[in-house]
Formats: sequence, C-alpha cells, structure tokens
Amino acid sequence: MRSPASFKGHPIHPMLVPLPIGLWIFALVADVVTWSGRGGETWAAAARIAVAVGVAGALVAALPGLIDLLSLKDPPVRKLGLWHMALNLAAVAVFTWNFWVRWQAAPASEPPLLLTVLGVALIGVSGWLGGEMVYVHGVAVEHAPSPPEARPR
Repeated sequence: MRSPASFKGHPIHPMLVPLPIGLWIFALVADVVTWSGRGGETWAAAARIAVAVGVAGALVAALPGLIDLLSLKDPPVRKLGLWHMALNLAAVAVFTWNFWVRWQAAPASEPPLLLTVLGVALIGVSGWLGGEMVYVHGVAVEHAPSPPEARPR
C-alpha cells in the first residue's frame, strides 16, 4: 500500500517524526542532568526549547500521518492507526503541558521530569504501534516488482 502523503514515492510522516522524538528524548536527558544538580539553567533552558520545538515538529508530522490514517481500509490496521494517533496526541498534550509548567516555573526550579518521562513513554508505545503497522502490516510500503524469470539459453 502506497502512502497518499508521499514525496517521490517516500512517505512523509516517517521522514518528519524523528525530529520530535529526538528532541523529546534529549529533553529527558537534559531534565535528568538538571535534576541531578549538574546542569544548571543551561540544561533546563535546553530542555525547555527541545520540548517546545518537539511539540511544533509533532504537529507538522501529524498532518501527513492523518492523511495516511484516513487512507487505511483494513479494520485491524485502521484500529492500530487510531491507537497510534491517540497516543501521539496524548504525548503532544503532555509535552504542551510540560512546556507550560516550565514557562511558569522559576528559572532554577526542578524540571517537570515526570511529565517528560510520561511523554517519552507514550511515544515509545506509539512508535511500537507505528512499527507494527509498517513492518507487520506493510502500511506505506511499496513492494518492488518481482524480478523477471531467468530465460533458458
């Protein structure tokens, strides 16, 4: 099944999702460094920026993901896609709340580490479901044509 949201045959959604995933995992690392007392305001600011840019990146990645979801016809695969979307939207909500908490907090306060852990856990489960759709059910995978049979000489 080819992705309707693609560029030159390559699905757009999987091109975009590494940005928010990487930023949110980096935010977790920065939060742990800040929480340990070794990071200071620099690491707290880096985490805050990573959370914010991750939310923006996730919202950009959501549009081609929604287009792909709407093209799914197989009910079990569509159900996986709906769960994948719901978990991603929950993660975006958690990280948006996370950013708001950081914005309201004093510069030297402890990071909202538990919110970051929760958000990363949500994208971990969601990523597993995305992998299930692609690697088990072949969503957005365009199969190469079979090689021609070797001709006898």
